Amino acid sequence: MKVLLTGGAGDLGQVLVPRLLAGGDTPVILDIREPAKLPRGAIFIQGSILDRDRLVEYLRECESIVHIAGWHGIHESNGQKDAHDFFDLNVRGTFEVFEAASSMGIDKIVHISTTSVHRPDTLYSRSKILGEHIATDYGLHKSMNVTILRPRGFIPYWNHAVYTRFSDWARWFWRGAVHIDDVASAVMQSLFLLSRQPLDRPLVLTLDSAYEYTDIDLNNWDADGPGATFRKYYAQHYDLAVSFGLDPAVKPYKLDISEAIRWLGYTATYSLANLLSELAAHGDRGPPLG
Repeated sequence: MKVLLTGGAGDLGQVLVPRLLAGGDTPVILDIREPAKLPRGAIFIQGSILDRDRLVEYLRECESIVHIAGWHGIHESNGQKDAHDFFDLNVRGTFEVFEAASSMGIDKIVHISTTSVHRPDTLYSRSKILGEHIATDYGLHKSMNVTILRPRGFIPYWNHAVYTRFSDWARWFWRGAVHIDDVASAVMQSLFLLSRQPLDRPLVLTLDSAYEYTDIDLNNWDADGPGATFRKYYAQHYDLAVSFGLDPAVKPYKLDISEAIRWLGYTATYSLANLLSELAAHGDRGPPLG
């Protein structure tokens, strides 16, 4: 089937394209900028979700949509985008996608949201809350099958416009994030779910990373002193972590992903163990791509 990826030239879209191709689907990348790579079998359309007159044309022959396009928190924190920008793309753009899909009879949409909706103190988070309201409304009242994914931050380490060094990315991930590969897996699982059964309501599914730490570990964090829980699992990497500015005493906050497990069979694969192993093996270069 043809799967439209709004904002598909971005990080998540580019991770999804080869997965869709491998599954026999045709990814249709809709973006204002060309993707860094366009594998054989993928289709690129240069355009905007805000172009109402052409959006229906962009959607032609597509059977499902992964709605990724949007400005992110980084665009707010660095002052690149203001309230009007966030409303135009994240809110009105979401409306345009859902309304065009509804008019074309496309009833399968995976909407990429964020766990930031729980902290409505930024333009980004408030715009994503409004986007979720739109997605939910179409799911409830337009007979559309909608999965809303709420991942933690998932900027990949290879996005050097944000993180020039792997250790910079590691310090960000340390505070709570999810690997982009795990988000892509959840998207693929969502598309599979939507292809095999209708939903009686929109699903809202939280995505988090994998953890070696158990709930007992978290409830008794560092009972034997600062860094003690970290040493229980990663003793061989303690000095490495400290040398790169990673604090072993920082207690992670684990999110409830039970609904994602229930509906998608979601299993996060990337954890601090993976991060530390990659840091040990590759240092600030980070693991090679591919």
